[in-house]
Amino acid sequence: MVAKTPSNEIHITRIYNAPVQLVWDAWTDPEQVAQWWGPRGFTLTTLSKDLRPGGHWNYIMHGPDGVDYPNSTKYFEVETNAKLVYDHGANDDQPPLFRVTVLFSEIDGKTKMEMSMALATPEAAAETRKFIRKAGGNSTWDRLAEYLEKKSTGKEEFVINRTFDAPLDVMFEMWTNPDHFSQWLAPTGFQMEFIRSEIKPGGSTFYFMSGQGAAKMYGRANYLAIEKPHQIVYTQQFCDEHENITRHPMAPTWPETMLTTVQLAEEGPDQTRVTVTWEPYGGTTREELETFIKSRAGMTQGWTGSFDKLEDHLAALEVVN
Repeated sequence: MVAKTPSNEIHITRIYNAPVQLVWDAWTDPEQVAQWWGPRGFTLTTLSKDLRPGGHWNYIMHGPDGVDYPNSTKYFEVETNAKLVYDHGANDDQPPLFRVTVLFSEIDGKTKMEMSMALATPEAAAETRKFIRKAGGNSTWDRLAEYLEKKSTGKEEFVINRTFDAPLDVMFEMWTNPDHFSQWLAPTGFQMEFIRSEIKPGGSTFYFMSGQGAAKMYGRANYLAIEKPHQIVYTQQFCDEHENITRHPMAPTWPETMLTTVQLAEEGPDQTRVTVTWEPYGGTTREELETFIKSRAGMTQGWTGSFDKLEDHLAALEVVN
């Protein structure tokens, strides 16, 4: 395998189920950007915003721990519905951290957002990647997806993305081969075992998860669609050992049925972006919906742990091969 040349840029690509105008407005309207900007748990106060070349956006990010983070963004290019170029991370005590270029383009009614963050050196870019990941910064773009979906359709969703250093066909195998799937899906500290596994359109699985000192949790999934190698759609329910439907053992007002949509997109010859969308499915009470909405931070933590295990599993497979 040819070694990759380190880059001084960080790249992010997302496809949003909304027209460009809606995405642009979400980025540029202070009232809208306050609904999604920053990692999960953060809130935003805009002090002033002058959206033009040479203008500034001054704002404060409020962390869930009560710490405030003042920011002053300077715009260099503003092309309505098409492009933003700005410096990020400056305040009275420090210069900008990096230069950001965001491109917006419409594809079949959806919006492709391409972002690059340019730093001084590849080493600085590597450190910034680590910092963004540790701070949960990538959840900003997941929150944007959730905001756009609610604004467009009124539907509440949970979205999480992760890019893996694995080809598309390998990543599809991780989601559809029970021998691989069971190695990483369970939350941190838990193991998963299939009692029945038919991962195919119209098929179903029955499984349990167990952890040290924890009772077994049983669940089942029904596969509604599998479009190799780009999409997998299935429902999930908690159940007992006889496969009778039950409720979440630690959250009795959690929705009875969840719909999971997994989208896989190639980001290079050996990179795949995974987008997981989770939403209540079927009849859902207002109380259940509120439980779902308030649990997004926990969902992020759970899926992050599973994705970390998936990265470890992929690394172990690479060593073996």
